[in-house]
Amino acid sequence: MAPPDQTRKAQTRKPAPDDTASRLLAWYDVHHRELPWRVSPREHARGVRPDPYRIWLSEVMLQQTTVEAVKSYFRVFVEKWPDVEALAAAPTEDIMKAWAGLGYYSRARNLKACADLVATRGGRFPDTEAGLRDLPGIGAYTSAAITAIAFDRPATVVDGNVERVISRLFSITTPLSEAKTEIRAHVEAMVPAARPGDFAQAMMDLGATICTPRRPRCMLCPLRGGCSAVVSGDPENFPVRLPKADKPQRRGAAFVATREDGAVLLRKRPEKGLLGGMTEVPTTGWTARVDGATTQAAAPFPGDWRRVGTITHVFTHFALELEVFYAHIKGDAPAGHFWSRVHEISGEALPTVMKKAIEAAIPGATKKQRPH
Repeated sequence: MAPPDQTRKAQTRKPAPDDTASRLLAWYDVHHRELPWRVSPREHARGVRPDPYRIWLSEVMLQQTTVEAVKSYFRVFVEKWPDVEALAAAPTEDIMKAWAGLGYYSRARNLKACADLVATRGGRFPDTEAGLRDLPGIGAYTSAAITAIAFDRPATVVDGNVERVISRLFSITTPLSEAKTEIRAHVEAMVPAARPGDFAQAMMDLGATICTPRRPRCMLCPLRGGCSAVVSGDPENFPVRLPKADKPQRRGAAFVATREDGAVLLRKRPEKGLLGGMTEVPTTGWTARVDGATTQAAAPFPGDWRRVGTITHVFTHFALELEVFYAHIKGDAPAGHFWSRVHEISGEALPTVMKKAIEAAIPGATKKQRPH
């Protein structure tokens, strides 16, 4: 029998990088997720190659957004605009409308700018990280993901799922915000020369389906034999996070006005800044840093305003509470505003916070309706 210290060393020994990759890829071949932008391992083995346009589109959508939320938006976009030239030819307003509800709206503006640029280059995306980073809206992570997944070139792809897997595999006690370089170095050492794109997707799938934030399914993990956190018995303690600061609370008011035929009064927000270029109902001057007025006295024009409720919405850096007022008005739309008819509301470029405000005043108004 081996001495106790030797037994413990055997238990905590990490698999060699090549062994990690091969174990992970074997698991991925069987247990990969079916995603609308993905080429499966079986298809890849038959010579099918990913479409860089679809990979780019999905990766931009997936920034700060869950896979489940992205799927339906992705399908709408590729049905409307099947390639980058079609997207470049689309009016910006149509793209913003299709993006409405997905959040982080600067991504949609960058998406259009990137499509415009790629279209002028024959519709071909660069196949290197450096070339991709020169395009609007593409940073270090997105360029690495596209390089690996679309072009099957070795690249170090690290998203939140990968950070969690690596933090547990190596029991990294450094707080996550300070451990980025260390985590990246571990991933870089693991990336195989063969199938780097599948490896990147396998790491993401492992984090999303097995190495989950709560109650990870360690018994099913292909890497459990070399996972330090499994040996110590506390995988949920990783990654280590610093306490989150409380988000500031901002307040304001929203004014939902309709005319006799049920049309809703809207306006477009400035192109730059929070929710830039999106459509909204009139609101008071709240921002991420200051409150706006909260009473009907702040209404932008006269009307029989009455308070109909309060809605809340959480942005990345602050929470917002809006008092919602409702009125029927007559006449033409005030300068800078326009009327959106009942059957058009669902297709407007309304961010979620504005849909909430409209729904508080007119339940069901933002749902898709047939024209009369």
